[in-house]
Amino acid sequence: MRHTLPLTPQFYVTAPQPCPYLEGRMERKLFTSLTGEGATQLNDTLSKQGFRRSQNVLYRPSCADCAACLSARIDVEAFAPTKSQRRAINRNKRLVRQATSPWATEEQYDLFRTYLDERHADGGMADMDVFEFAAMIEETPIRSRVIEYNDPEKDADRRLTAVALTDVLDDGLSMVYSFYDPDRTADSLGTYMILDHIEIAREAGLPYVYLGYWVPGSPKMGYKAKFKGVELYVGGQWVPMRDPADYDTERHPLKTDPIAEQVANISLPDLRSPRR
Repeated sequence: MRHTLPLTPQFYVTAPQPCPYLEGRMERKLFTSLTGEGATQLNDTLSKQGFRRSQNVLYRPSCADCAACLSARIDVEAFAPTKSQRRAINRNKRLVRQATSPWATEEQYDLFRTYLDERHADGGMADMDVFEFAAMIEETPIRSRVIEYNDPEKDADRRLTAVALTDVLDDGLSMVYSFYDPDRTADSLGTYMILDHIEIAREAGLPYVYLGYWVPGSPKMGYKAKFKGVELYVGGQWVPMRDPADYDTERHPLKTDPIAEQVANISLPDLRSPRR
């Protein structure tokens, strides 16, 4: 008997687990598999509806008692750097950018481990070994790039300063994950990588840079609200961010639709093969 994958993506929900952003809350994710010939089209379509990619899975928050997480992206045309962001550009102007295919290296992993140990030692990725790291970088069914930032003034074995795993969508760049040298906190490397991605998107004629989720009330996510031109996916549409303080009331269980209703409201691409 021959088995084929269903044309319509199947959606599932993870079991509740402690939220990494808001203490005392539980998180749950709605997700679907990202495989097959239609992977790129599905990723493009669902990214515009607040989903994020992790290897061959697309997901977005679907918490039962909270609706705080909001997908964020930067409108490249509406963006203008602040004074502090211009300073971050100047502090890092000697860095050399290199975009490569999604291939993991020992140098990347060493920097990744240093970053986690210093900045996120108690996070969900703290125990990731080299094989899991390689899977995060390399297991992508769509067009992805590893963007490395090297400092030519450093010794040869210490030049890798920052890394971003980035997906190329039909309407922008999606920053899947990034990490950097934690000893250079004063250089604002995380901010600089976002600023550089805005420039890459502008050069490529892409209108958006997708940042992942912004979580009001979470200090870890506060930096995303500091970019002019940020849009949030709220109520099924992208809208300009208001004053960040106005979003405290979004953390309410009645803001979350039932799972069946969430799935019913997802717009899907036509993944049927054309007839010959």
